[in-house]
Amino acid sequence: MGKSQTVSFSSRESLMEESNKFLQERKRPERPTDKVVIEKLHKTYLTSSGRTVALQDVNLTIGKDEFVALVGPSGCGKSTLLRAISALIKPSKGKILIDGTPVSSPSNQVGIVFQQAVLLPWRTVLDNVLLPAEILRLNLVKARARARDLLNMVGLSGFEARYPGELSGGMQQRAAICRALIHNPSMLLMDEPFAALDALTREELGLELLRIWAAEKKTIVFVTHNISEAILLADRVVAMSPRPGRISEIISVDLPRPRALDMEFLPEFKSYSDRVRAVIGHS
Repeated sequence: MGKSQTVSFSSRESLMEESNKFLQERKRPERPTDKVVIEKLHKTYLTSSGRTVALQDVNLTIGKDEFVALVGPSGCGKSTLLRAISALIKPSKGKILIDGTPVSSPSNQVGIVFQQAVLLPWRTVLDNVLLPAEILRLNLVKARARARDLLNMVGLSGFEARYPGELSGGMQQRAAICRALIHNPSMLLMDEPFAALDALTREELGLELLRIWAAEKKTIVFVTHNISEAILLADRVVAMSPRPGRISEIISVDLPRPRALDMEFLPEFKSYSDRVRAVIGHS
């Protein structure tokens, strides 16, 4: 009888332990898998006037499929940080990991969109989009089909045979985004991609980018000077200090998705905007 009771007690104890473990796991907040890990990053340039420290002790973790915006005053190192992540420049100190692997050279898992579309004027829109596929020696039949799908997604269906000079600035930038996505990278780095566009086109392309992000599910790192744009687009806004560039604060944007332009009139949106502006102003 005593033996039977001991077994029963042990069973109950085991069940309680399992139950507590289950409840603890349920309470844990879900964290996205780390896509990018930046640790103690420094970048110094040697110039004719001496050493210029562009980045100093930058630490940042970006989750898989997360949308992160970098904001800060001109010259604070936003673009330098983006180029370091893409391995277009080499850090002076520190390390960058993508999917747990140290960054040492450009990767086909990264797509880049610059401030200017930089389309080749002698190639059609379709051929410009296909350029990375040709360089990477991808299957061109499949790449051509994907290019047409991407162009259709951004509203450029019917413009495949046009040349860049026949397109507006916004249309050129749409084509540049398609080019960056053609090889299906897991991460998209965007360096003020809408800065040269008029306000209406800029807003339109911002919402277009969110639709692409929802459909394609990429990790996006987006550089901008526009605080409202950063808040509207991003999951988190990384506010950087004046040179030497450091991370002053990371603000999580808890606004529902899908986002819409009229959210800018919400009190919460203004609070985020005021916070980012205050951080940058006092850095």
